[in-house]
Amino acid sequence: MSRIRATYRIETPDEPEHAAEAIANEQSSGTFVEVSTETDGLAERHGATVESITELEVVDEPSLPGSAPPAGAAESPTYTRAEVDLSYPVGNIGTSLQNLMTLIAGNLFVLKELSGVRLVDLSLPEEFAAAQPGPQFGIEGTRELLGVQDRPIIGSIIKPSVGLSPEETGDVVETLVEAGVDFIKDDELIASPPYSRVEDRIAEVIDPIRRHEAETGKRVLYACNVTGDVDEMLERHDAVKEAGGNCLMVSLRSVGLAGVQKLREESDLPIHGHRNGWGALSRCPQLGFSYEAWQKLWRLAGVDHLHVSGIRNKFTESDESVVSSAIECQTPIASDDDTVMPVFSSAQWAGQAHDTYESVGNTDLMYLAGGGIHGHPDGPRAGVAHLKQGWEAAMKGVPLDEYAETHDELRTAIEYYGDHD
Repeated sequence: MSRIRATYRIETPDEPEHAAEAIANEQSSGTFVEVSTETDGLAERHGATVESITELEVVDEPSLPGSAPPAGAAESPTYTRAEVDLSYPVGNIGTSLQNLMTLIAGNLFVLKELSGVRLVDLSLPEEFAAAQPGPQFGIEGTRELLGVQDRPIIGSIIKPSVGLSPEETGDVVETLVEAGVDFIKDDELIASPPYSRVEDRIAEVIDPIRRHEAETGKRVLYACNVTGDVDEMLERHDAVKEAGGNCLMVSLRSVGLAGVQKLREESDLPIHGHRNGWGALSRCPQLGFSYEAWQKLWRLAGVDHLHVSGIRNKFTESDESVVSSAIECQTPIASDDDTVMPVFSSAQWAGQAHDTYESVGNTDLMYLAGGGIHGHPDGPRAGVAHLKQGWEAAMKGVPLDEYAETHDELRTAIEYYGDHD
């Protein structure tokens, strides 16, 4: 029988072997005592298996409260950190993506044998991955929709994040499309509040986008935030679709795997996945998820774009983590068709273009700037121009300062944003 493999980084006051077995028992057929109905045959068919254990280091204090050392342990126990590989029979869950989450990330997080546990990687059998909706557009499909090849997709966020009426939002969008962006998104903080219902907002936004396309031939995607319960989300999707909208955005943790999967099955529009709240799952290095594992779930559910923060961002995530996350989004799970476009955002301007390009090694990404476009001293048009110029310099291997000598928008941006970097 095919098996799902999950890698955890654990910390334990017990022997790592005992802690790993506790996870295996909790997440499959075992319990804290022997029961007569768990026969050898059943355990063989449905039990989780500890595949390997690699001890890493020993620390004197627990990372998390609530763990309990084994009976007879020293009065001041030490805590061993280890990387543990477990495998689970696919037959325990069939091809249910929602129950995969329970299988690999369920009650193990509250086991007393653990003072730390983090899911760091996930490997899925091809037949499981193939049974999921997966991205409808992904990298290549998004490029085809926009007609943008051989460079990043340059985009922006509606600013300010909240408070604009539908008409004011339409004015901002008109400014951005005239400035030359490829992509515009709502902020995660606005979905369909009373002052800016989705059906009202999309009506104001789509008009300048259509006019711009008719005049220039250039398409711009607008990711309208349709986050809500499943019925609300589908109703908002219908409003976007009927108005001629061309992209959807959802807050992943708010709508859940089932919500994303339902939207993917009902819609023929790209889904832009926002990861707000991600820090609650990742900020403690001894708890939660790595992005390498977490992003696979949402890709299989059907998103086409995934946020990864950005190099030298305004948050706590390291550049190394951001780059690793982006590369993982571009790495197939089961086939090339399930890759998605990583979305760089958070305090981005042209100053990070060279490092981003060199670290990721390609331009199959979205590069979004809020303040990096809206805040340019010479206005949004110059903000968009300077981003494109920064990426031109990066792809040509020309230092940013040198390229700025013949590009006014970039030179001004370096003088302005460099003081904020």
